[in-house]
Amino acid sequence: MKLFIVVLLVLFLPLSGFVQVFQAEESYTEKDSLRGGLRPERVNFDVLKYNLNVKVDPQKKYISGYNKITFKILKKLPVMQLDLFSNMIIDSIIYKNQNVKYKRKHNAVFLHFENPLAVGLTDSLVFYYAGYPVEAKNPPWDGGFVFEKDNNGKDWVSVAVQGTGASLWYPNKDHQSDQPEEAEIHVAAPNGLMNVSNGRLIDSQPQDDGTTIWSWRVTYPINNYNIILNIGDYVHFSDTFRDLDLNYYVLSYQLEKAKKHFEEVKPMMACFYEHFGEYPFKEDAYKLVESPYLGMEHQSAIAYGNKFLLGNEGADMSLTGIGLKWDFIIIHETAHEWFGNSITASDIADMWIHEAFASYAEAVYIECRWGKSAALDYLKGMRATMIYNQAPIIGDPGVNSEGSVDMYYKGANMLNTLRSVIDDDQQWWDLIKSFSETFNDSITNTDEVISFFDDHTKVSLSPIFRHYLLHAEIPTLQFKKENKKVFYRWKPIEEDFEMPVDLIINKSLFQLQPNNNWNVLKQVKTIKDHQLNENKYYIKVEIL
Repeated sequence: MKLFIVVLLVLFLPLSGFVQVFQAEESYTEKDSLRGGLRPERVNFDVLKYNLNVKVDPQKKYISGYNKITFKILKKLPVMQLDLFSNMIIDSIIYKNQNVKYKRKHNAVFLHFENPLAVGLTDSLVFYYAGYPVEAKNPPWDGGFVFEKDNNGKDWVSVAVQGTGASLWYPNKDHQSDQPEEAEIHVAAPNGLMNVSNGRLIDSQPQDDGTTIWSWRVTYPINNYNIILNIGDYVHFSDTFRDLDLNYYVLSYQLEKAKKHFEEVKPMMACFYEHFGEYPFKEDAYKLVESPYLGMEHQSAIAYGNKFLLGNEGADMSLTGIGLKWDFIIIHETAHEWFGNSITASDIADMWIHEAFASYAEAVYIECRWGKSAALDYLKGMRATMIYNQAPIIGDPGVNSEGSVDMYYKGANMLNTLRSVIDDDQQWWDLIKSFSETFNDSITNTDEVISFFDDHTKVSLSPIFRHYLLHAEIPTLQFKKENKKVFYRWKPIEEDFEMPVDLIINKSLFQLQPNNNWNVLKQVKTIKDHQLNENKYYIKVEIL
């Protein structure tokens, strides 16, 4: 009955951290390769800036506008690939005051230049478009536009497209390997409503057509899927943490509740500054924006829809009670400012770099507030409800495959296991902060991250990373008894796998150094004489 209850709880818990993450496909289509692959049409130019101008009609659920894309040519470029969902209408693409010829294939748009663009050229084109964007049926897990009404019957509009792709609603180079160095977002919204986007507000101008254009500027590189619009009956209030501006935009009738609830931001920032370094986008400030869906890590404009509740919409995914001490969306999505927005995986196959560290940041925050024991209990609690061990964490590269949902809490428990292997908390925290600061404002991949951790520790961590990331099954410590002796080894799944573990034997602590070969456990006479510290290590024990 206990198992049945846990299963029911897992089914109905709001999985807000699992934003639009899908299992890897067994086969892929041309559409997948066009979206996820890197060919000369994509890699031969570098995006420098997006200047996005969009008008939103909430009643018709229709958008129109253009994106001025500034770029630099890295290699001779006769054909450029940009991306826009096939249901959206292309009005024209203008380069040097001339219409560019183009061909569409699935969601890709191939621009053909009469004279190939020369190496070193910095220039821009303007991509005009319009249409009825795909609506999300279950945001944020299902990508698309969100057209809702607030409690006063006023329009409330947003969008969430991680995984699905930002080209769902605006033309861009839709691949994480390339980010614009800066962006401007200009959104025309109906009068009486405000638009909130990334960065800082630079202007608002009423128009003759009953709309107001709200203009925002981003001064840092930004992921395509992070660029956002939020239209609603918003009111603004602000605060500061040290020299960081904190800005909050909530629906007008939520103001007093939000002022009290968002006080959690300050202790969170104190914790994250200590362990991850300064907020990565200080010039653009930090924002929480109330959204009509649960949450998303939109850079400097985090979507917040947790209804001013503790936990995850009032639930504790760990089933320990610890998850009800804090607001899940504030903590998890803010952690993405460091891991995901500042440190970005070049291919979404490596999205564990975003999600494992952001999920582990939940435990970091718990440890800052309520101690290490509570953090370890929380991570262990997440194993029973939020880890499946049915597919590898890493997806297939080049085909827009994000891999397994286990990138979240299996990834977080992997990091906790690495901490236990290093067995020096000061070294661990120095390592995490050094990783965050060294990789700040960078696009990276699994190999680079593993190499960094390996190069900065005395223990070889590569085999451990590979086991958790590349295999569905977690490391299994096997025991057997033969000839009155107890033997132990790691089940041979990852070649040459070694990882030290602590065992409690007759109330004393011993560190074992298992490998793939059978070794004698000299300290015990029977298999049952030992106990594993399960809070420190996420492994399985098997008695043969």
